[in-house]
Amino acid sequence: MSLLKFSHALILTLASTLPLTSHAALNKNEREIVKQVDKNIPQALKEIEQAANINSGSLNIEGVKKVGALTSEQLKAIGFKVEWLDGSAFNRAGHVLATHESKNPDAIKILMIGHLDTVFAKHDNFTTYKQIDEHTASGPGVADMKGGNTIIITALKSLQALNLLENVSIKVLLTGDEESSGRPLSLSKKAIVDAAIWADVALGFENGDNNIKTAMAARRGYTGWTLNVTANAAHSSQIFSESVGYGAIYEASRILNDFREQLATQPNLTFNPGLIVGGTNADYNSANSSATAFGKSNVIAQTVHVAGDLRALSPKQVEGAKKVMQQIVAKSLNGSQAELIFEDGYPPMGLTEGNKKLLALYSQASQDLGYNKVVAANPRNAGAADISFAANHVDMALDGLGLMGSGAHTKNETADLTSLNKNTAKTALLIYRLGQL
Repeated sequence: MSLLKFSHALILTLASTLPLTSHAALNKNEREIVKQVDKNIPQALKEIEQAANINSGSLNIEGVKKVGALTSEQLKAIGFKVEWLDGSAFNRAGHVLATHESKNPDAIKILMIGHLDTVFAKHDNFTTYKQIDEHTASGPGVADMKGGNTIIITALKSLQALNLLENVSIKVLLTGDEESSGRPLSLSKKAIVDAAIWADVALGFENGDNNIKTAMAARRGYTGWTLNVTANAAHSSQIFSESVGYGAIYEASRILNDFREQLATQPNLTFNPGLIVGGTNADYNSANSSATAFGKSNVIAQTVHVAGDLRALSPKQVEGAKKVMQQIVAKSLNGSQAELIFEDGYPPMGLTEGNKKLLALYSQASQDLGYNKVVAANPRNAGAADISFAANHVDMALDGLGLMGSGAHTKNETADLTSLNKNTAKTALLIYRLGQL
């Protein structure tokens, strides 16, 4: 291999020719990896608890920095060069970037992605880590994704202890704004894009669809949209008249229903109006997702605001949906007018041949360790994630490798602790085998 980035064709060929083994045929190094992961799991559990007990909602700058400092020390302890990338330019805390550069100029370059933040606000009634039983723990962000960060660090710690990182170069990027992205995205996601341009492979440690038998070989993109409708205000007795028209609420209803009728049957395409407010006066504050309105039953509504999202599996599908939605909006009812505004969003992560090959390598690692086969998750079963900003710049990408659980983004979030050892061992074995390509 050259000093340059792996060619797409070369890495796919190498991946497809990696010999398959049985659990009994794990080589000496691989058996030692399993033992080292087992040894490190008790400390990993303590580190998950430490991180979960820090409130690090995306807008809690101090809390995110505390989790960043904790993970930075853990990464420094295994010999990584660690940087804090300040996020003030995009109104967030920032990111942790940790780097291990192999002395082998031909070493494969792997980007490992996690995030420091959670959805829980600074002044929430904060709950702390709690061990529910031998196999289950609860706490804010315990699975999404402080457990995933710990899997990254523990897998690398296990390999470093055995001097098995010499054939891989690694960048670990733990972002501070995955749950609520800083704006503009060109700044807040720049670190991901830059690291992905450097890398050959991207691995994401979100919990995906929380099924240990699947991984995310594809993810849908996310785009926010706002629909603003204005109409003639008048006494309700004049509604439907030629001089007054239908009012803003009927126009908004027409538009939303036409979205549903014309687009809802497309595979992997969804569009959700999550908030609607209307009346004589209506105001929508996108910064804090709140709205106020005043209206009366005998007055025709003058204003409506709708906030929603659009999710699709390919850029082509995104653009096609946007075009149809704008065409629907343009066909205004009498006496009303509307505008549809799309935000910058998360790009889709397509199901590429490279991603399929990486999934096959991960699945083989799982089976060789005596665990289940891993198949591609349905993209409908998980949201957008930071890996989407990396996927188009690497030869292979895979997400959903983190700590499994349930109830993410709620006070009832739990982690399946049986997945900690399994997914850490699978990750460590995958990285080791990628280094042998």
